[in-house]
Amino acid sequence: MKIGYLLLSTLLGCGLAGTAWAQSPPQVEFLNSGKVVGQGLPFSEAVRVGNTLYLSGEVGIVPRTMQLVPGGLKPQARQAMDNIKTVLEAQGLGMRDLVKCTVMLADMSKWDEFNEVYKTYFHGRYPARSAMGVNGLAIGAQVEIECIAAMDAAAR
Repeated sequence: MKIGYLLLSTLLGCGLAGTAWAQSPPQVEFLNSGKVVGQGLPFSEAVRVGNTLYLSGEVGIVPRTMQLVPGGLKPQARQAMDNIKTVLEAQGLGMRDLVKCTVMLADMSKWDEFNEVYKTYFHGRYPARSAMGVNGLAIGAQVEIECIAAMDAAAR
């Protein structure tokens, strides 16, 4: 009997949630602060859907240029993370609001080097993360990082 009641409650709850979604889809905003990537590129710096912020992949470019920082993986990783931080701050968020990151490395043997840099951007709580080795990144970058932030993640 309890299982039947729980199933019915769940189905009704899903139906009501689906109805609310159909009546008022979340607001979508395409955002470009211009603080990291210059204007004229065919993508948004970030896209906000409801309370979720999807960041485009960041490589280790000097802000407002298409020039990678010199020195290899570690400086590029540091700059990519700084660029992510800048994009978040432009939207009133911080690194604590990140809930998921995807890391793409041109050379997976440099995973430990990347982690040395990455872990310095978080204190006690890390976003969920995936990583993959890739065969080529934009402008010859050694690392690209894309992230998702939740508007209220820091409050949890």
